[in-house]
Amino acid sequence: MEGNVAAALALTAVAGLATTIGSLLGIFVKKPGPRFMALTLGFAGGVMILVAFVELLQGGIEAVGFGLAHVAFFVGMLGMFLIDFLIPHEYLAEHHHGDGGEKGALMRTGLLVALGLAIHNFPEGMATFAGALQDLSLGVAIAAAIALHNIPEGLAVSAPIYAATGSRRQAFFWSFLSGVAEPVGAIVAAFFLLPFLNDAVLGLMLAAVAGIMVFISLDELVPVARSFGQEHLSIAGVGLGMAVMAASLWLLR
Repeated sequence: MEGNVAAALALTAVAGLATTIGSLLGIFVKKPGPRFMALTLGFAGGVMILVAFVELLQGGIEAVGFGLAHVAFFVGMLGMFLIDFLIPHEYLAEHHHGDGGEKGALMRTGLLVALGLAIHNFPEGMATFAGALQDLSLGVAIAAAIALHNIPEGLAVSAPIYAATGSRRQAFFWSFLSGVAEPVGAIVAAFFLLPFLNDAVLGLMLAAVAGIMVFISLDELVPVARSFGQEHLSIAGVGLGMAVMAASLWLLR
């Protein structure tokens, strides 16, 4: 169990700090192409949706039964909805990027996006931790999907801050800080849940995590992927993500 906890925490840190890749894109490459963004965000959404229904929710059903698992699933969705409603965030820096706007407004935009992403990343850290605790290969899959969608989140933070300050260091720092919330979420989950962890508690966690991941996919990843004007490519990414995830789960059985 201790080895699994250490590996789960490490995976969560890697997933969360993928925001720094987006930060570097925002500083040096500016903006990746729409085809790339549509495909990768769709791919991440497909991975999350398939993992949520095939592995996480199913694991919850096996542990605590159909009804209780679905209650936990919808509680997870509701929790993410409330976070999103109370603290909305811009998923991508689609404006204020090189448009000559007021620097103070650009800086506020970047800092508010960083705060919103940090709060959104917290339960994602708990999701990766719970998945890895159940099965290390499942944790790797969840961490990879979250890392993919954290890249444009890092871009959303770094681009406006760099445009406002001209400082690569500040842009990188705030993007890094927003990603740190993910391993912090995992540490909190480990600290509070491990003393009480049993099959039923883990099953409820997995079902709730499934709800969180489905919400992220349907509310953020797929709509944003389609917003790049590459509708067919974004849906192809969803299908490809599901196929790759299904194949990997099949091979690991």
